[in-house]
Amino acid sequence: MKLAAIALASTLVVSSVQQQSGPIERHNPEIPTIHVESRLVSVALNVVDEHGAPVPGLTIDDFELAEDSKPQRIANFDRESTTPLEIVLAIDASESVFNDEHLEREAAKKFMESLLRKQDQIDLMDFADDVDELVSFTSDAKKIDSGLGRMQHGDATALYDAVYLASQRLAETPSSAGQRRVVVLITDGENTTHHGSYDTALEQAQRAGAMIYALIIVPVAADAGRNTGGEHALIQLARDTGGKYYYVEDKHDLSPAFQHVSDDLRTQYTVGYYAPRKNLGDGNLRHIQLQLKDPALRARYTLRYRTSYYANR
Repeated sequence: MKLAAIALASTLVVSSVQQQSGPIERHNPEIPTIHVESRLVSVALNVVDEHGAPVPGLTIDDFELAEDSKPQRIANFDRESTTPLEIVLAIDASESVFNDEHLEREAAKKFMESLLRKQDQIDLMDFADDVDELVSFTSDAKKIDSGLGRMQHGDATALYDAVYLASQRLAETPSSAGQRRVVVLITDGENTTHHGSYDTALEQAQRAGAMIYALIIVPVAADAGRNTGGEHALIQLARDTGGKYYYVEDKHDLSPAFQHVSDDLRTQYTVGYYAPRKNLGDGNLRHIQLQLKDPALRARYTLRYRTSYYANR
């Protein structure tokens, strides 16, 4: 399915060239409609020591949480998170990156084998001049492998469109089981299209509650054409959403980079709290503050998590 992001009145509008048709559900006035208000905000959390190693064994009593500086009670806590994963794997198919299909395909296959469980789902996209959804959310590794074989090269790099559309697809997935939403990008960080923007991409990721993991393909360090601005944008996207970035200086390093992402997701805690009712639906960006209660632990360990969400999620 080809996805197109079109700038219109400062809003990206998504259209698909393939429309699914089916029976239309009719509302029966005799059957009451139940509206469920979801106030639960789930936050995936990584805790690491000074060497970057995961810190296991922490409990709900070790943490304190606030929204917009107002303390909130932690309602849910999960160690070494078993909550389902919804992942969009978005691969840069421009000529500047996608030049060794075998290595990229094998690395992606190993990533799926190490990460994917029956409760997890992966959506596969590639992006160059346009953004294509090759495989919609599935837990079938064979479908993803088949999709990897259908990737098409392009000239441009619609990076921000890819982040926006990947986040939008994640926003459509269920959140009833506290699913963690993740975008994994393989790219050199250079956006070469005139539509889409960093700010719009970041906002959509925040609205979806998506963590961005960027595997940044690095050209020769002395290359005058190296887009360090694009790299920095990816790094900031990862930081702002509680994700992480990795530099890949050699295509053979893709497998280790994927393994780092897998390890990071497997060693996360999940913290949940109920947003204040008065904040629901106002559309404003809310800020989350999460820290260890013990000052001694606070000095030793680093916390990484998404620091904001939109109240109309």
